[in-house]
Amino acid sequence: MSKPSSKRTSIALVANGDLRLSANQKCWPEQKKMETALIAAVKKEGGTLKRAHGFDSSKKHGFIDSQKMGIKVFQSIDPCQPLIVAEAVWQYSQHLLPGLYAHQGPILTVANWSGTWPGLVGMLNLNGSLTKMGVPYSTLWSESFNDAYFKAGLRQWLSEGVATHDQSHVRDLALLKIPLKDEQIGREEAHKFRASQPIMGVFDEGCMGMHNAIIPDELLNPTGVFKERLSQSALYAATRDVDLSEARAVYAWLTKKGVRFRLGSDEQTELTEAQVLQQCQMYIAAVRLTQEFGCATIGIQYQQGLKDLLPASDLVEGLLNNSVRPPVSDSATGKPLFDGEPIPHFNEVDECAGLDALVTHRLWRRLGHAPETTLHDLRWGQSYRGQGIDDYVWVFLISGAAPPAHFTGGFKGASSERQPPMYFRLGGGTLKGISKPGHIVWSRVFVMDGQLHCDLGIAEVVKLPPRETERRWQETTPQWPIMHAVLKGINRDQMMARHKSNHIQVVYAPSEKQAHRACRIKAAMLAELGLSVHLCGQVALV
Repeated sequence: MSKPSSKRTSIALVANGDLRLSANQKCWPEQKKMETALIAAVKKEGGTLKRAHGFDSSKKHGFIDSQKMGIKVFQSIDPCQPLIVAEAVWQYSQHLLPGLYAHQGPILTVANWSGTWPGLVGMLNLNGSLTKMGVPYSTLWSESFNDAYFKAGLRQWLSEGVATHDQSHVRDLALLKIPLKDEQIGREEAHKFRASQPIMGVFDEGCMGMHNAIIPDELLNPTGVFKERLSQSALYAATRDVDLSEARAVYAWLTKKGVRFRLGSDEQTELTEAQVLQQCQMYIAAVRLTQEFGCATIGIQYQQGLKDLLPASDLVEGLLNNSVRPPVSDSATGKPLFDGEPIPHFNEVDECAGLDALVTHRLWRRLGHAPETTLHDLRWGQSYRGQGIDDYVWVFLISGAAPPAHFTGGFKGASSERQPPMYFRLGGGTLKGISKPGHIVWSRVFVMDGQLHCDLGIAEVVKLPPRETERRWQETTPQWPIMHAVLKGINRDQMMARHKSNHIQVVYAPSEKQAHRACRIKAAMLAELGLSVHLCGQVALV
């Protein structure tokens, strides 16, 4: 990979966006604001940052919005020129990957430290995708593009072609010694897991450009897991076949449990009962298809394609991930399906999260812990002082896959609000709540150097005052469930430098001590399944 010399300071800028026009138009002002600050920061260091593609007056945004456009843009860029990918929004990585894969010059991904739109989430997805592809890159982030950390990283990248970060919080399990009993339990569970040959039901791969979320079969199958590739058209057809009376029974069950549906009458902008009933039909259909194909876990893509046919699947996903949920029976025999059991669902058909969720579900059952697990976006965060807290508190946020068992108050602490119209034209409600205080194990499975890896760590979910929670919701996406998390032994910049995904998997443990032990056992189980495992932060070895 070539590096810029002190005389070569002309840098190309590309800005990748969504596939949906409405999202690109709404998010463009924030992107423009970020680029202005970034261009000024590069200029202060003696460089010139110039866009490689212009503003489209007919589309009313300046994003790359398709793979074909991305290929065309990169054909006009000197393949050896230094390149910055600037992200203030969610982006579909496939738009850029062909160009970045062939690019020979230094690549720097940059995001603004803001919760307004998920630019940090988009950048982390791109980073994970580049890591999977083996494309060298550096990465930076900033709130102002004028702080010392960012300026030092930018200066290093301009002079050396790389920006390095402290990753001393990462320890390879292979170099560590954990208690023999923990290791034995992990190995035993791995052998049982592999022998059971669980099926992963995948409702269309490649959601939202998440190249990093697809596990190649030759890496997945040695763990014992095999994919059943299903079509979202099958889910749509099965949803239409569910009798409306069954959907009404699910709706009634939820309202009796205390879920508050924020209903209105305008189908274009508000959540309506008709949308909720379709979601209830989808929930029943998903359970029945899981049974029909013998799946141990399923993932619904739910964005492109399905969003034009049905309301969002977020309510469905949160219910599937919960042990206590509306009963569903076999349409032919009337037999209850998966009674009292979660059906682990991996949001946005993120197969790395799917493997993680399934391993977690099996192991937590063995340990006697509540098995509910979900992924979240590693969305954003800020320091917080007060209420006995003086730490960096992350915002973990996801569109609705979080189970009510994670919420303060359970179902009574849950509400359902309409997904933003810019994402979901046909609406549909989320399953929203505030995650209860407690100790969690977090993890991420990812592909690097042609093999499966997993990072694991410990975190504490803290309770923030209602006013602060609401402020954080308003800074991000207020319709979605939220978790306030303090990562143990990992600062903000270490986490951003290391994490190879937009998603992070979480599961509760009964206590801090048990969280550490469960983390160790899970690490041993994953290692026995063939993954390269890394403990991150303050994970106790005894």
